[in-house]
Amino acid sequence: MQLLDFSNILANHAYPGRGIMLGRSADNSKAVIAYFIMGRSENSRNRIFETTQDGIRTKAYDESKMVDPSLIIYHPVRVVGDTTVVTNGDQTDTIRDFLLDGKSYIEALRTRCYEPDPPNYTPRISGVVNKDGSYCLSILKSADANPDCNHRFFYEYDAPVAGTGHFIHTYQENLDPLPSFEGEPRKVAVTAPDAATLAQEIWSNLNADNKVSLYVEYLDLTSGKRDSVIVNKHN
Repeated sequence: MQLLDFSNILANHAYPGRGIMLGRSADNSKAVIAYFIMGRSENSRNRIFETTQDGIRTKAYDESKMVDPSLIIYHPVRVVGDTTVVTNGDQTDTIRDFLLDGKSYIEALRTRCYEPDPPNYTPRISGVVNKDGSYCLSILKSADANPDCNHRFFYEYDAPVAGTGHFIHTYQENLDPLPSFEGEPRKVAVTAPDAATLAQEIWSNLNADNKVSLYVEYLDLTSGKRDSVIVNKHN
């Protein structure tokens, strides 16, 4: 699979929706995690990321303007023991609960499907990063916008390559209704030496009108130290 320019992908897609990129730093010493959200409606854009005891959560920037929190307020990142879970919805909690019960993330996601938001039926995308830096990505989506069939795809990367990541997002194109992501996660180059640099690269290439919030983390595979950055359009 061709190694792609992550910034170029973002700069040429006005609305990828929500995206997860997992990978390995160029010096091979850190696991790399990035998650962003975008929005076209006022309700979706009225959000920020804030830190929690075990990760981050989304929160209304202006509580008075919040219309329906059901699909937009959740915990995108939760740390469960030595495992980091990152998703675009409340399946973060489903995965966490299954891991705490000694089960797998795949078992957890087999209990879930795409989001109930017709006509888009937004895919649920999820990532799991293990202590050794190996990682998994998945997408749960409808069958070409047919809600009668749910498709589940799982991708596992046991030996990540230095300077390489895999990127998955919710929407293939900026259309109406929004078509689901197609194909395997994109293989992208990871050259930034730290979380702040990668955050700047991602944020500057996301569409200025639609970007909402971004989280980037570099996890040191030896010490376990987490270097993380949050960027919110609403400061």
